[in-house]
Amino acid sequence: MKDRFSFRQFDVVQEGCAMKVGTDGVLLGSWANGGHRILDVGCGTGLIALMMAQRFPAAEIDAIDIDHDAFETAHRNVEQSPFSDRIIVARAKVQEWQPIHRCVRDAQTLPLYDAIVCNPPFFINSLQCPDNKRTVARHAETLTFSELMVSAERLMAEEGEISVVIPVEVKSLMDEAAILAGLFPHRICMFRTTDRKPPRRVLLSYTKKPRRMESEEMVLGDETYRRLTGDFYL
Repeated sequence: MKDRFSFRQFDVVQEGCAMKVGTDGVLLGSWANGGHRILDVGCGTGLIALMMAQRFPAAEIDAIDIDHDAFETAHRNVEQSPFSDRIIVARAKVQEWQPIHRCVRDAQTLPLYDAIVCNPPFFINSLQCPDNKRTVARHAETLTFSELMVSAERLMAEEGEISVVIPVEVKSLMDEAAILAGLFPHRICMFRTTDRKPPRRVLLSYTKKPRRMESEEMVLGDETYRRLTGDFYL
């Protein structure tokens, strides 16, 4: 497996990080809505934070992960990118996270996020792998869907939005967690690897206020996929 991926405006080194660069992260980083303040939960290599920084040139981004090696990897990738002045990488749990005050004048108010992005752990009640780092990154024991959505509701601005990418088979669990946290479904995109196969992944977004539902499908390599990812791939 490659240890370095080169994109148009940045490189991602992934040696030592449990969660490698993959289609899921590229999809989410290309598809999610942004804003002035963005939080990347479980940032891994920092790929999604870097993609959001490229897409939203005025954005300030906080990228957090509980794994030390992921934190080190993301920090290194951010420092070597053109976006290092706009991305802060921290080792932290989203359940305990408090947004960082970037200037003194904002210190009296909680700087909530316009957008939250997360490629969450999704294995539930499944056999855990022997590699503990992979277990933390892939299994929902460290971050349940409920904990993610409750944290998002706490950390998002009133007009904020959280976007996730998950396997299709756990969509109903994510929807339930969002509803119980007081969030509303807003956007959905079913992703297929080929026209002949059923959807394998689904991109979802939720907001604090009801909005018109937006729905689409995407196939690996089709016009929608090329439009979304074209600014990143060499």
